[in-house]
Amino acid sequence: MNLTDTHCHLNFEKFNLDRGDVIERAWSVGLTRILIPATDIQSSAAILELVKTDTRIFAAVGFHPTDYPAWNDASLEQLRQIILNSDEFSPERSGARKMVAIGEIGLDYYWDDSHHELQQQILENQLRLAAEFELPVILHMREKSDAMHGNCAEDLLTLLAAWVQTLKDNRNPLASNPGVLHSFSGNLDTAQKLINMNFRLGITGPLTFKNAEARREVVKSIPLERMLIETDSPFLAPVPKRGTRNEPAFVGYIVEKIAEILNRNPEEIAAATTSNASKLFSWGG
Repeated sequence: MNLTDTHCHLNFEKFNLDRGDVIERAWSVGLTRILIPATDIQSSAAILELVKTDTRIFAAVGFHPTDYPAWNDASLEQLRQIILNSDEFSPERSGARKMVAIGEIGLDYYWDDSHHELQQQILENQLRLAAEFELPVILHMREKSDAMHGNCAEDLLTLLAAWVQTLKDNRNPLASNPGVLHSFSGNLDTAQKLINMNFRLGITGPLTFKNAEARREVVKSIPLERMLIETDSPFLAPVPKRGTRNEPAFVGYIVEKIAEILNRNPEEIAAATTSNASKLFSWGG
């Protein structure tokens, strides 16, 4: 199968002892691309070094919402300079860039002390950065108590609607290809509003869990051309690997579950989601 993992934290310490083996297992089961999103300034720089080790591994740079305590007045300019100074985003490499998105960014209201307003400000800064460089965004959204809908979704939809409208007003090409809601766990109404703004939805391992019927109903109701598949490794390992460290090679289990839900062929799901990823991240091939 022609598979893509559009969200994998291969830079995390849990892969330090066998990162090379993990990557080789991914290629051996049919993966053709892996995208590694950053979570802060340090990881943004480190990932750009990691992607140089393999032509099939790509990077996103950004600041995760739960890392807001480390954000300061210099952070936005630091991110901008990482982009400007990276060979992986050189204008001369258009069509062959390894830095393909801004992420992982977004909102996370799971924790009681989550500083909603500060998270929103940090997100708005990074959305403007994405518009400046015409890079799609990889978005994180997590509700309090992991609910399917709540204030986090409402606030994120409001911010994204304003951003997308600004993109349209400025004739920014990103308006037709703004990004992906990674590991989407929202309800169908939220999914439809995001799709109407041209976003894609990342589907992860929890789709395979026994108690995930509501999540499966959402997937059943959204167009295949709006889906991406991702592992979010090392987290969220799918059944039958649940409880172990997740890795890109497990992405096929998610494809198989989507195929079962949609009553379609797994090879078709793999090919379609890989094509969707290529369209979003412009990484060719």
